[in-house]
Amino acid sequence: MEPTGTREKMPKKAFVTGATGFIGANLVRLLLQEDYRVRVLVRPTSDRRNLAGLPVEVVEGGFADPDLAKKIKDCEVLFHVGAYYSLWQRDREQLYRDNVVGTRQVLAAARLAGVKRTVYTSSVAAIGVGDKPVDETHQSPVASLVGHYKKSKYYAEQEAQQAAREGQDVVIVNPSTPIGAWDLKPTPTGEIVLRFLRRQMPVYLETGLNFVYVGDVARGHLQALERGRSGERYILGHENLTLKALLDQLQDITGLPSPNWSLPAWLPLGAAWVDEKILARMGKSPSIPVDGVRMAHQYMYYDCHKAKQELNLPQTPLPIALREAVHWFRERGYCD
Repeated sequence: MEPTGTREKMPKKAFVTGATGFIGANLVRLLLQEDYRVRVLVRPTSDRRNLAGLPVEVVEGGFADPDLAKKIKDCEVLFHVGAYYSLWQRDREQLYRDNVVGTRQVLAAARLAGVKRTVYTSSVAAIGVGDKPVDETHQSPVASLVGHYKKSKYYAEQEAQQAAREGQDVVIVNPSTPIGAWDLKPTPTGEIVLRFLRRQMPVYLETGLNFVYVGDVARGHLQALERGRSGERYILGHENLTLKALLDQLQDITGLPSPNWSLPAWLPLGAAWVDEKILARMGKSPSIPVDGVRMAHQYMYYDCHKAKQELNLPQTPLPIALREAVHWFRERGYCD
């Protein structure tokens, strides 16, 4: 006979999508550190290096699997971190299929599986921007969100909010721009760090972002699970900085020179238009997405007060995040 209280002392079991990605890999490590048992959904073709050596249960599949609820069964909580990221206009259909329909399918499967609480990873991309740092109450008109990635994240968040209105326990988190280790692909921000380390950034764009340590983003997911209110969204961010200020911090950390010249807005936009609209049609692989350049000229600043107050979101100094990213990239040969 099972001793009294044994069930209460057993570690919780969490189901995680997107575990092979940047935020997901950091979240899985935190969950394991906090004594969660972790089951991850991984596509058969996914790069699994971020999960190598971790004591996790791997199930293969995708968001549209008819037996997804069976794969989730017995997990008390779910973190839906997985999403498709692309700034290429040619990827429009996959963005809406994976991010919007996929979120609807994962939430439906979680409901069928009896999951008690879901944390859905949205993005500040779904919120939009304003003339000053904006908080969770702000919403740019969907038509003004630059590119189909941002629009798909907006509509995916609507799926999560609708599920919450219908009684499902769903908390929404909106990470800003994370920096740190396990940035395997890497992300656009990781690419900036890498280009700096490789001395491939002679100039910079006049833009600004809200940056945050990826470890704090992972912790924010867990705090949202434990403290967040269903149907609410929480910006997981930290410091608003110009790109130039971030590059100057990298200079202080590495001793490498920060660029002193900025590009006029029309130059990269024109190059991207030719690259994606003309050369791509001639069979050449484009390298500069138009939407990426349009997005880069917006100052994407956010107010993270709500997550700090309600979730006790940590605010690790950015130099620590940058040092971790620099060390991780160099240790794994990204700079060779």
